Amino acid sequence: MALNVDHLLRTAATLEQALLAIERLEKQDDVIFDLYRNAAIKSFELSLETAGKLLRKALTAYGASSREVDKLVFNDVLRHAGKHGLLDILEVERWLTYRANRNNTAHDYGEGFANETLKLLPQYLQDVRALAPHIQKVFDAAS
Repeated sequence: MALNVDHLLRTAATLEQALLAIERLEKQDDVIFDLYRNAAIKSFELSLETAGKLLRKALTAYGASSREVDKLVFNDVLRHAGKHGLLDILEVERWLTYRANRNNTAHDYGEGFANETLKLLPQYLQDVRALAPHIQKVFDAAS
């Protein structure tokens, strides 16, 4: 089975649609706003986890064993991705911020925090879409 980034791009597309739906809403105190905000945040969480799994697989192409990569915490996976050119320094910093935010979304269910997360998502969407072709190149080269 060839590895690809199709699922990652699908989660990005879902996130984009949720963000576009939010932009079209006239008021933010509506339950529909909550629905789309929650969909955006869930898409963010899913795509971040998917990106992490794909990065782990991509790192094995640089000589690390699957066992070694599996021992890495997510932040170290991001740092190694930077080391191998999958992310630049600024992207690594942003991805570390996304991860920290994700860790908080798992424990903080407040409306204020959810709205703060929404502010990160347009840049995140750009970053996830920029990362996907880098990962795909690694998979293509390894096959």
